[in-house]
Amino acid sequence: MAADEEGQLCGFLVLDKPAGLTSHACVSQVRRAFGLKRVGHGGTLDPAVTGVLPIALGPATRLLPYLSGEKAYRGVIQLGLTTSSDDLEGEPLQQLSIPALSLERLEQELAAFRGCISQRPPQVSAVHVNGERAYARARRGEQLDLPPREVTIHTLELLGWDAASGRVELTVRCSAGTYIRSLARDLGERLGCGGCLASLRRSEALGFRLDQAVPLERLQQAPPPPLLNPLEPLAGLAQHRLEPEDLPGWRCGRAQQSRAALTAGSPVVVVSPDGNLAGMACALADGQLQPRLVLQAAG
Repeated sequence: MAADEEGQLCGFLVLDKPAGLTSHACVSQVRRAFGLKRVGHGGTLDPAVTGVLPIALGPATRLLPYLSGEKAYRGVIQLGLTTSSDDLEGEPLQQLSIPALSLERLEQELAAFRGCISQRPPQVSAVHVNGERAYARARRGEQLDLPPREVTIHTLELLGWDAASGRVELTVRCSAGTYIRSLARDLGERLGCGGCLASLRRSEALGFRLDQAVPLERLQQAPPPPLLNPLEPLAGLAQHRLEPEDLPGWRCGRAQQSRAALTAGSPVVVVSPDGNLAGMACALADGQLQPRLVLQAAG
């Protein structure tokens, strides 16, 4: 079990979230299983969506902003149907006939969604509108004018097309803030028949993969699942290892001198002399490392 130097639980648990539960409900089950209040999740999943849900425990909750926002999914789009939520959970709004489509035509249309694109969030989404979540206002019957925002779809691969059911299967790797429901809706609009998301499974999030995930039922067993070392998802960042004589100053929040050339403004993982995570710093132009997060701070 991962722990910091004071014996507190500190690490990550990757859940394979089942359909039908909110991300918040999964966090509540983790709190009970570990007897810990300080638990948070990264990358909210809609109740109908399954797959990778990273959970941070203890001081690791403060590391969530430093993790990669890139995500990967495997999903199925239902053409010919538009709904209020842009997925099959919503109220049907319109049903149209689906044109004859070849794999070549679908590939041509999907090309428009690769790279940096402008995307309008679904009506039922967690976007804030005047201090309130969009889904709360949408469920009261309000029609919202949500502004589009820039997102990046790094890869978009067509896996299959079933003309009989009107379903398109694909994989997506994208930036934080990308809505696959919006992708389904917008593909349907381009094809002139409408579309919505039929099913979705997340395979990667915040640097964690599906092969690291444990089923939710595992939380009912004793002992609870082991935690992943908090250094694992930070492996892609620059790292600075403290010398024994540097540790007291670091714990008091003093800047450290970097021994390597670093880009000013970049985050740096600070490791204690024994190899455990000591915190996070920001590289300055003069080669100093300014503390941003200090674990086991003195005082």
